[in-house]
Amino acid sequence: MSLKTTILAAAIAALPAMASAHMVIEDAYARVSSNMAMSGAAFMSIFNHSDIDDRLVSASSDIAQRVELHTHIQDTGGVMRMVEIEDGIELPAGETVLLERGGLHVMFMGLNETLEHGDEVEVTFTFETADPVTMMIPVDLERMPEHGGHGHGHGDHSGHQTN
Repeated sequence: MSLKTTILAAAIAALPAMASAHMVIEDAYARVSSNMAMSGAAFMSIFNHSDIDDRLVSASSDIAQRVELHTHIQDTGGVMRMVEIEDGIELPAGETVLLERGGLHVMFMGLNETLEHGDEVEVTFTFETADPVTMMIPVDLERMPEHGGHGHGHGDHSGHQTN
């Protein structure tokens, strides 16, 4: 077998592995707090368009001093509080995970500048297996939370940001 044939065969063999590990991020938007806390959050859906489970392990952006993955939990007194998810967010193969208000989300802590409606924030998402995804997320201060559909779900995944 020639070197050219060997390289071509190796490239073709690698295609299924490369195709099996990508994420589709849809309907992303960011909000900022209306008080002096200089914080904000980003919400979206992430579709694991692969045949292997993965995990969102971190997010980063120059817009804030710290960017963390968060969720809300109810303490023993019945009070909801926000906590960092240190081990990342599970992304089961072939499923969509929603990052939404009152649940999983990306938290911007110590914003470096004031954000207004219509601004855009560049965020890079790092996964355990899939390639990182960098995208511009619009700041939308008018969007109201949708009711229902919490947790995992399926939807139309065409025409949106992928890695």
